Amino acid sequence: MVNTDTHTGASFSLKNRLLRVLWGIVYFVFFKFSPRPLHGWRSFILKCFGAKVGKGVHVYPGVIIWAPWNLILKDHCGIASGVNLYSQGVITVGEKAVISQGSYICTGTHDYTKTGFPLYTLPIAIGDDTWVAADVFIHPGVTIGNGCVIGARSVVTKNMPAWMVCAGFPCKVIKERAIVN
Repeated sequence: MVNTDTHTGASFSLKNRLLRVLWGIVYFVFFKFSPRPLHGWRSFILKCFGAKVGKGVHVYPGVIIWAPWNLILKDHCGIASGVNLYSQGVITVGEKAVISQGSYICTGTHDYTKTGFPLYTLPIAIGDDTWVAADVFIHPGVTIGNGCVIGARSVVTKNMPAWMVCAGFPCKVIKERAIVN
């Protein structure tokens, strides 16, 4: 961060803020109102702004993205409309992972133990083959293990293990995830 006192100035550099202004314009004109099936177009726009985007990625037009250069979207993942990727820090979404509508993936927070409440960021990693159901909030620094399912309206404050079904406020392990064919 540029400034450790949020009362006296911006936490991010001028370059970062100018890039976010440019991103906001491009997002509004070319991304937000693009037709739903144009996933390749939105992937192209994200790549132009530094996102690492795999093949077959489905990012819907109603996704809110703070800073695309802090996104790693692996092959065949899907991000539904209404998801907020508050990517002040890096967000990684694994292969074939799905993030459902209304979820808020938040990498930034403030240190309330220090004068000026300095902003800090922690990365979030969402593993391969995961499902983050509707309206889930994921706190900064959380890792969701491969194959994990996070139930709707959960608040995830700590790491969740692989191949488990987890839910609640705070989110906790409910049971093992069994795949039935």
